[in-house]
Amino acid sequence: MSLLPVAEAQRRLMALGTLLPTEDIPIPACAGRWLARDIPALRDQPWADLSAMDGYAVRAVEWPGPWHVTGESAAGGPLPYPLPPGQACRIFTGAPLPQGADSILIQEDAARDGDILRAVDGPLTQGHNVRPAASDFREGSLLLPTGAALGPARIALAVLGGHGTLPVARPARIALLSTGNELVASGAMTQPGQLPASNAPMLAALLGSLPCEIIDLGIVRDDLDDMVDAFGRAAQADIIVSTGGASVGDHDIVRPAFARAGGSLDFWKIAMRPGKPLMAGTLGSTVFLGLPGNPVSAFVTATLFLLPLVRHIMGSTSPLPRTVPATLASPLPATGARDDYLRAYRSEAGIVSVTSQDSAATAAMAMADCLILRPAGSPPATAGDAVTVLPLS
Repeated sequence: MSLLPVAEAQRRLMALGTLLPTEDIPIPACAGRWLARDIPALRDQPWADLSAMDGYAVRAVEWPGPWHVTGESAAGGPLPYPLPPGQACRIFTGAPLPQGADSILIQEDAARDGDILRAVDGPLTQGHNVRPAASDFREGSLLLPTGAALGPARIALAVLGGHGTLPVARPARIALLSTGNELVASGAMTQPGQLPASNAPMLAALLGSLPCEIIDLGIVRDDLDDMVDAFGRAAQADIIVSTGGASVGDHDIVRPAFARAGGSLDFWKIAMRPGKPLMAGTLGSTVFLGLPGNPVSAFVTATLFLLPLVRHIMGSTSPLPRTVPATLASPLPATGARDDYLRAYRSEAGIVSVTSQDSAATAAMAMADCLILRPAGSPPATAGDAVTVLPLS
């Protein structure tokens, strides 16, 4: 089986995932999720011509006055009476203009003697310091499109648009399987040859920024029957993620166990480093993603494949990780036949590759805040060269 390019593997993995059922939930609970359908504005914003400053509502053509001040308009107060010619209305930020007024004389540009008002600066133009009705959005217009990521600004927009709930996908259910006879639970005493199982806690933390339900099915020994049973227990999840046992050794039983459990493998082995043994397929309606066991490989492949898959089935229209241009602060060697994803960190001088790029070097991985993407066949790079970087934070 030839190695699959990363972009092609990502495309095929997205094709395996289907959108999750939707639910309408209160807007405060929608942060970090994606809209399941278009959202229209249910009202005009602003609802009327509003003042952008404290001052006086007047007719611009009457500048520089004098005006006779009558009445007042404040946000949330009674609607002001219509404004006859030659008169001004005291007004505050966010308050509606009285009928007949078309501009705001700000209080810093006004001189008032009792009820007589004059302008001391200008000229004044029609619409000055006025927020026109529906200038932000109009009732019935598209407020937010399907797939929009719901961050703070868009949540504020939805509320101002008249919504109290929004349609989003329900949280994804993700089952985690850690495989290997050498693994012991985190915090347990280790004997010679044993290793704390770090991948499941790492993946749960990585998924913590997404609305997920994590189902940790614990450690599964390198036994075919045990692994088949584990796949059966995980089949109600939306995504099954295993770590370890994905290569070709005698103890790598994930692939045969997946087949015996009724799974259908879509692809295996990716042209990337680290992460070559990654595999993906389906078990009924559940997507299966088999990650390598080395923590660095599991972290990199989860960043490039698992996180995008979760975003995709939850409705994101741009689920793949973003990349940005950057400048190297230290040299890099040429790459081989696979794309390299080098752990690195940002410094004032530019991007610095961590000292060890070994797929088991977790101390070096913990220093990284980005990945340098080096395509296969790239020549050596020197300090000052441009590179493509995938931020991790």
